[in-house]
Amino acid sequence: MVNSTNSKVSSAKAIPIFLAFLCMGFGDAVGPLVSLVKDSFDVSNFQAQLMTFSGFIMFGILSIPIGLLQDKKGKKFIMNLGLIIAFIGLIIPVFNGMYGPALELSSDGQGKFYILLFAILLLGAGATTLQVVGNPIMRDVSPEGKYSSNLSFAQSVKAIGSSLGFLLPPVAVQFFNLDWTILFPIYSILILINLLLFQVSGFEEKKTNHENAASLRSCFSLLANPYVLTMVLAIFLYVGAEVSMSSGVPILMKEKFGILKFGLWVTWALFFLPILIGRFTGGLILRVLAPNKFLIITAILSLIGLILLFTGVVVLTYIGIILTGLGFANIFPLIFSITVDKMPERSNELSGLMVSAIIGGALIPPLMGLVADNFSVLLGFVVPLICMMFILVASFVSLAKK
Repeated sequence: MVNSTNSKVSSAKAIPIFLAFLCMGFGDAVGPLVSLVKDSFDVSNFQAQLMTFSGFIMFGILSIPIGLLQDKKGKKFIMNLGLIIAFIGLIIPVFNGMYGPALELSSDGQGKFYILLFAILLLGAGATTLQVVGNPIMRDVSPEGKYSSNLSFAQSVKAIGSSLGFLLPPVAVQFFNLDWTILFPIYSILILINLLLFQVSGFEEKKTNHENAASLRSCFSLLANPYVLTMVLAIFLYVGAEVSMSSGVPILMKEKFGILKFGLWVTWALFFLPILIGRFTGGLILRVLAPNKFLIITAILSLIGLILLFTGVVVLTYIGIILTGLGFANIFPLIFSITVDKMPERSNELSGLMVSAIIGGALIPPLMGLVADNFSVLLGFVVPLICMMFILVASFVSLAKK
């Protein structure tokens, strides 16, 4: 009876944590927002890709400092901080007329564009903070032996939050005659609910004693290790490649194949749905296949998919996007877990470096935008292709190190 009661209490406390993972996924909305912002504000591919720069730059700047602050202030403080920062970022567009009705851009159109960039910067800062606190705080609310399964499920919940950026805008336009900016009030309300639920959840933080606390010096000193540097670069390039795909495919659907109203739905079905399926099935595959070998297979699958994009054949392009999504699905957790398993005694420092490498989502997509502006949208996909070539090399390095 006691165990049952404790399990129910833990489950109640876990609800706002799972919801935090959902809200964490809102930061990924910058991918599909690129095509929407490009159309609404009539900006270049490079300018539109600044959305991804604003959304992901904070991962590189804040990840390690937030982790160090978490050691001092605790996970509850950091959870509240992340939700509040994200909430502020989301209400800024609302108070500047971006809350659902069709955008009316006049002489202040550029001004609203830069306001939106600042808002996304804050949303990215909030998502970064939630990412740092999410994994360890899930352990505090998980019953004995349930942490791994809860964390796996939480990542799926995060993917649902990411999917909303693809699924809601077409619904708003098609059925309610509203603009894509309806995302901002919806996201704001969900984060406010999450913040309130967390306050009344009765969350109690589990304190841990660290003999050697992580520091900025201890984190960056690991980059002197060639293997660690290779794997951190692989994370950097992978996230850049994934965000480039999620932001570039809707533009490709429009300019290459003339898919306008439902471009985001098509992108979600072809790219993001395979990622979801791949994440659910990846755990089963890893029961019978070594992680290092699975990483090589997923990297090769991703490369095959990206190469098919350049055939110009519609069916092969669609197949290529699906294969790329399936290949991308498990690359991040594979690189992360393989690297930490190699040096478990430095897991805190490695985790900080890996999360900070998510800054690749800020720097790689604008490069893709530059290539698209100067050559073609299709040729812009050379950028994620090169990223995946490096990751394939890194996967063979990882297997050799094993």
